[in-house]
Amino acid sequence: MPSVSAVLGVPGATDVLGLGAQLAGVDRIAVLLVDGLGTYQIPVAAAHAPILRELPTRALTSGFPSTTPVSLVTLGTGALPGAHGVLGFTLRKPDGGILNHIQWKDDPDPADWQPLPTRFETATAAGVNVTQVTRPEFEGTGLTVAANRGAAFSGGGDPLALSTRMLAALARPGLVYGYHPDLDHQGHVAGVGSLPWQEAAVEVGSLVERLVDGLPAGAALLVTADHGQLNVPLEGRFDLGSDPVLAAGIVAVSGEPRVRYLYVEDGARDDVIAAWRGVLGDAAWVLTREEAIAGGWYGPVPPAHLSRLGDVVVICQGRAVVVASGWEPPAAGRLVGYHGSVTAAEMTVPLVIVR
Repeated sequence: MPSVSAVLGVPGATDVLGLGAQLAGVDRIAVLLVDGLGTYQIPVAAAHAPILRELPTRALTSGFPSTTPVSLVTLGTGALPGAHGVLGFTLRKPDGGILNHIQWKDDPDPADWQPLPTRFETATAAGVNVTQVTRPEFEGTGLTVAANRGAAFSGGGDPLALSTRMLAALARPGLVYGYHPDLDHQGHVAGVGSLPWQEAAVEVGSLVERLVDGLPAGAALLVTADHGQLNVPLEGRFDLGSDPVLAAGIVAVSGEPRVRYLYVEDGARDDVIAAWRGVLGDAAWVLTREEAIAGGWYGPVPPAHLSRLGDVVVICQGRAVVVASGWEPPAAGRLVGYHGSVTAAEMTVPLVIVR
């Protein structure tokens, strides 16, 4: 979004991706985010959406954790996760409750939880017409406000409505952002490459084709994703809810199965780290909060955001997950496809540019 803003003439915006030469003369840009369409998934999806192999694609790297709330706010603000504060799928609030960013309404206040201006706000303030098109039920949610405030809302409940409303917004100069969630959903519940996932890939192909065919003069389409995805076999699952060694000393759990945040009893951190390293072995990196921050995963983390991270950060490797029965809904441990960690399959995302 900083680069798109720069192309559209927003003062102070920096073209960090070097899009200016390729988009010279463009005065209206559509950015489509296809949830779950990582670079490593494109060859599989292209068998059912041929247009994906026909369009020139470059690779970008998602933020960390490589999960939807983190990436959507990173996209919307152009800032690293440490700065915007949305540091995981779920996070512990100051009152001890767990915030699920996907189910977030207005507690906490999105403007307090995510304090940075969005690129939509700065573009609107510069006189650029900005529209977001996504599911009608997402209007006004905490995540939508945190990531996309400043953009006029237009509800599009299916791929046809999404493409129609995005193209309508391109009738005038400006920026339109569209979000399509179905590929990610089918990857979670049925697995990458499954029949439902293939059917969702066909829809993605049709959506992109309609946008490409309908682009008006002076317009460009950018297609990207928030993360990739990988299937995890049953033997790759650890359950802290049923393993007393993993559960010892834990007072709260957040994050998601590929990246866990553990909040521990006073004085128990070292014992928890030793226990988790002993059980998980090479299946995960088990780090202190300070080690994770020093490793640069989040960028600089201001003091106000430190407590959102667990005392212990568990980053799964290979095809492993840590489920948390009793701590979170059972469905989270029954998924097929997961993401959030640092593998290339999860963090490498495409950038497709069409004029």
